[in-house]
Amino acid sequence: MMKLIARFYFWLTGWKTGQRVPKDLKKMVLIAAPHTSNWDLPIALSALYIMDVRVNFLIKKEWLKPPMGWLIKALGGIGVDRSKRTNMVEAMVQTFKEAERMIMIIPPEGTRGYVKEWKSGFYHVAQQAGVPVIMGYLDYKKKVAGVSDPFYTTGNYEADLKQIQDFYRGITPKYPELSSLYEPTEAVQK
Repeated sequence: MMKLIARFYFWLTGWKTGQRVPKDLKKMVLIAAPHTSNWDLPIALSALYIMDVRVNFLIKKEWLKPPMGWLIKALGGIGVDRSKRTNMVEAMVQTFKEAERMIMIIPPEGTRGYVKEWKSGFYHVAQQAGVPVIMGYLDYKKKVAGVSDPFYTTGNYEADLKQIQDFYRGITPKYPELSSLYEPTEAVQK
């Protein structure tokens, strides 16, 4: 049913899917960048339903309360209590080790607003869990949602991050001025 709704939504809005997630991969960190709009999640989830990919994603625990909490949980949402100082990387690595199948979607910018540098948690989770990184994208200019080939981390964070970010150059987010891969405008810096 959700796949049918997603296809209708894409047809209605003019979006299409690009490269798809390899079927043989059972575990991966799927990063989502640039993340500049609340529209990113419904469009990305629609694309993933069309691609027959079930994911989990982290979201503020407050979003799991009624009336929408049941829907967000059903879509794969896992609540995060940001007030507690827990080691999210260790918890996610353990989750990967215990799961037979796990695709965790993580926005490395950590927010829809402008940030100067990406958070490194996605990288450390992939490295420690021994799973590849797949780079998911939404190109608002072309209205294409897709993914990269699997990227296996080398342990050289700076070099790997450069390669990952280079993949995203040329992909247009909904609000380019909010992307960490673009030079911020004066309005964003204020």
